[in-house]
Amino acid sequence: MQRRDFLRFAVLTPLAASVPMAEAETRAKPSVEPSPDGKPHRFELGRKQFLLDGAPFQIRSGEMHPSRIPAEYWQHRIRMAKAMGLNTIAVYLMWNYYESEPGVFDFTTERRDFVRFIKMCQQDGMWVYLRPGPYVCAEWDLGGLPPYLLRDPSIRVRSKDDARYMQAVQRYMDAVGPKIAPLMANQGGPILMAQIENEYASFGHDLAYLQRLKTMWQAQGIEGPFSIADGLGQLQKAGTYVPGTALGLDGDTDFAAAQALAGEAPVWMSEGYPGWLTHWGDPAFQRGTYLPTLRKLMDEGRSFNLYVVHGGTNFGFTAGANARNDYANFEPVITSYDYGAPINERGEVTPDYHAFRIAIAAHLKHAIPEPPPPPPIAHFAEVMARPFASLWDNLPLPSRLVKKPDPNEILFAQNQGMVVYRKTLLSGGMLNMEGLRDYGTVFADGKYLDYVSRVNKPGLHVKNYVDIPPPANGTGTTVDVLVDSFGHVGYGQAMYDFKGIVGAVTLDGEELHGWQAHSLPLDEAYIAGLPPMDANSPSRLRPGLFFKAVVTLDKVGDCYIDMSEWDKGYLWVNGHLLGRYWRIGPQQRLFCPGPWLWRGRNELLVFDMHRVMPTAIRCTDRLA
Repeated sequence: MQRRDFLRFAVLTPLAASVPMAEAETRAKPSVEPSPDGKPHRFELGRKQFLLDGAPFQIRSGEMHPSRIPAEYWQHRIRMAKAMGLNTIAVYLMWNYYESEPGVFDFTTERRDFVRFIKMCQQDGMWVYLRPGPYVCAEWDLGGLPPYLLRDPSIRVRSKDDARYMQAVQRYMDAVGPKIAPLMANQGGPILMAQIENEYASFGHDLAYLQRLKTMWQAQGIEGPFSIADGLGQLQKAGTYVPGTALGLDGDTDFAAAQALAGEAPVWMSEGYPGWLTHWGDPAFQRGTYLPTLRKLMDEGRSFNLYVVHGGTNFGFTAGANARNDYANFEPVITSYDYGAPINERGEVTPDYHAFRIAIAAHLKHAIPEPPPPPPIAHFAEVMARPFASLWDNLPLPSRLVKKPDPNEILFAQNQGMVVYRKTLLSGGMLNMEGLRDYGTVFADGKYLDYVSRVNKPGLHVKNYVDIPPPANGTGTTVDVLVDSFGHVGYGQAMYDFKGIVGAVTLDGEELHGWQAHSLPLDEAYIAGLPPMDANSPSRLRPGLFFKAVVTLDKVGDCYIDMSEWDKGYLWVNGHLLGRYWRIGPQQRLFCPGPWLWRGRNELLVFDMHRVMPTAIRCTDRLA
């Protein structure tokens, strides 16, 4: 997304009173709009407009990301978008969600079968605008680029002049290209147009890089047409409009100025923002006032893409982060990607949905369907989660002996999760960790001392040091630093966002060498293998505990799990990592999809960086 200071949002006033009449009017109209029917169609960039089979065509798109939506709900969300009057679904492909390690691809598990999602769009009469990367932004970890690229600290991403990066891009395109090509409209599929790469002008100014990517996509049998997407100011400054592509504006509405860049090619709104992203520590969830812009777009018959019509959830470790180009002002994205969208995180209509539906339907010559009802909800009574296992009793072996702390990506080939750094000090003093990314708790001989946070938000203290007490005996003090990482920065120049400890650690100004380091990726194998803690374990009162609770359900459905009594950590439900929680908010409740719950016994597992006593977990049906 373009980060523009002028984008400030407020809640839209509901227009519910006018909904019934408008919906009745739409039902009386005949259905005449072309839709994907399995036959080849010709989608072209005409003179300042899109053409479908030779006739003018308005793209009314809403973006949603299959990687952020439980696969069981894909069809529901697609039908919700269609019932709002849209005719197209915009889809990001997050490269790092499909290739976890070099050459290791997965297109089947969890929410990765994007081919199935696109075919669902076609089955429901929806066209697709595909945004396959390799870079996407999307507030996703590292903007969709694989963090394994950072294992080589000299690599230059998004550069045609770095052979290592371009070889990785080629490998990705070789994997996804054969899946995409048969789905293009000229092959009988629903994909009208593909984006070359996202928002490059906000990163670089090498037009030849984008032209190279276009050629690489064409070599995969993806003939186009193609689009680019960026802010108008960035495009004008960087000069990265690719001739012969549709020019998509992100947030800008100066179509006349954009047309001067595009010549005769169509200009459209590739990202219009009904809401906005939210970071940890923001005062509230972001909302929007997009209705006037949408009405203007419909009045002018201009093509658009709502970013997003439905946001979904940053499950697991997928949430990204933002920072200034000098890496300051680090702001991680919350677990929810509700985004203030017209279809909320769990698939319910909002007041915006009804207002947008009315505004769109007023300009259509065909009927639009009724929105499907949301999935059922479930509820459980408050439960107490009790200490179950200690991280300190389960440090993975072998540890590594390192001269100095290094980034997780280089030291362990670890993309996310945690690391423990341990060293024995013969004296006390000020332990300074300016390069700690992103949050660390510090212990001396097992006693918690303080935390260090890269995030500077209300409710957090801002310092890079912890005072270490002098040793209680002649053998020295064992210092442990538990480092937790948020997602990698995914926008702008700060994308070399290494995690762990990336700079010198000093004691009273003297650099410390010789550390013992333990990798803690918090992956499925580690979580599944945790043994219960002995009742007499000395770690039972030391922060760094896993907690467990069991809830019993008579029926399954969606719910939000309220973690407002907790501090900072992660929540798993029946083995699914819902994501992160943090006391600084604004998010205190994590969305749990109904398909991840079972009738009968359900297990909740919490890792909290500060709690040591049994703590309550509650259930509700709302994000806020």
